[in-house]
Amino acid sequence: MIRKSNIYKAVILLFIVVFIGVSGYMVLGNATIVDALYMTIITMTTVGFGEIHTFSASEKIFTIFLILISITAYGILVKVVSEYIASGDFFNQIKNKKMQQKISKLKNHTVVCGYGRNGVQAVAKLTSYDKPCLVIERDSEMITQLEQEGILYLQGDATNDATLIDANIANASSLITALPSDADNLFVVLSAKQLNTKLTIISRASNQSSCSKLKIAGANNVIMPDKLGGDHMASLVVTPDVIEFVDQLSLGGEVTTNLKEIAVNDLPKEYINKTLLDLDLRRKTGCTIIGFKTTENEYIINPEADTTLEVDTNLIVIGRPEQIKKLHSLFL
Repeated sequence: MIRKSNIYKAVILLFIVVFIGVSGYMVLGNATIVDALYMTIITMTTVGFGEIHTFSASEKIFTIFLILISITAYGILVKVVSEYIASGDFFNQIKNKKMQQKISKLKNHTVVCGYGRNGVQAVAKLTSYDKPCLVIERDSEMITQLEQEGILYLQGDATNDATLIDANIANASSLITALPSDADNLFVVLSAKQLNTKLTIISRASNQSSCSKLKIAGANNVIMPDKLGGDHMASLVVTPDVIEFVDQLSLGGEVTTNLKEIAVNDLPKEYINKTLLDLDLRRKTGCTIIGFKTTENEYIINPEADTTLEVDTNLIVIGRPEQIKKLHSLFL
C-alpha cells in the first residue's frame, strides 16, 4: 500500500531541486533571486524560453545537470502519485472524508457496534422506524455489504475510544453493542458511558454472568439472544396463540397490527397535564392506549382514563397501520 508520506517526500524532493537550481544560478551567474528562480523554473519545465544572458560553460553544464535531476524528480513524483491513485487510497480517502462529514452532522442517532446477525436485525428495525443509525464494523467483507446496502458506517474497532468519538457518540441518543465477545461489549459500554453519560445503551450478552457486569458498567438493557430464542420456542408450545398474536405486533405491513411509543412531550402543548380522557385517542384515531410509562420509569398496563399526561412520560399505543398514520397526522 502506497503511503501518503511518500507523496510528501516526492514533493519535498522537487522543492530541493528548485533550491539547488536557484542557488546554482545565483552563485555561477551572479543572478538575482528572481532571475535565478526564473531560470530554474523554465529549465525544470523545459518551456523553451531564452536565457536572461549568455551562459558561461559552467552555467551550461549546471543547466544540463539541473534538467537531468528535474526529470528524475518529476519521474519519482509521477510514479508515486500514480501508484497512490491506482492503489485506491486516494479514492478511499475521499470516500472516508465524505462519510465523516455525514457522521459529523448526525444528532440523536443510534450507534450500532458490530454488523453480525444481531447487528443486521437491529439496523433493519431502526431503518424501518426511520431512525438515523451508524454502524461501527472492522471486517472488510461486512463493510462491503454495508456500502451495497447504503448504510452509514465507520470502519474501526468499537472498543477504541477514538472510534467512538469519530462516530459522534457525544451527539448520539443510544448505542447498541452486538459484538460476539462479552468482554468487548463490556469495554464498549464503559467507554461509551464515559463519553456520553446520557446515552441509552443496549448490550448483547452470551453468558448470564455477564449481564450484571454490563448493567453495572452502564448498560440500560442487556439482551441474551440465545435465551430469548429458547424461551420463544418453548412459549410457542405452551401458549402458541398468544405468541403468534404478539409476533404480529410490528411496524410495517398493511395487514399487521402496529405498536407505537409516543412521548407526551411530542404531543400538542394543550394536552400537557391533561388526562387520557381529554386526549380521546380512541375516538379520534381508532388507536388504543395499552400502556403508560411514568416519570419514574414504571409501566402501567391498560392505564385508567384519568391518568395525567405529565411531561417526560410515554404512551404505548396499538392500532392498525392506517390508524397509526391518522395518529401521526393529528397529534405528532
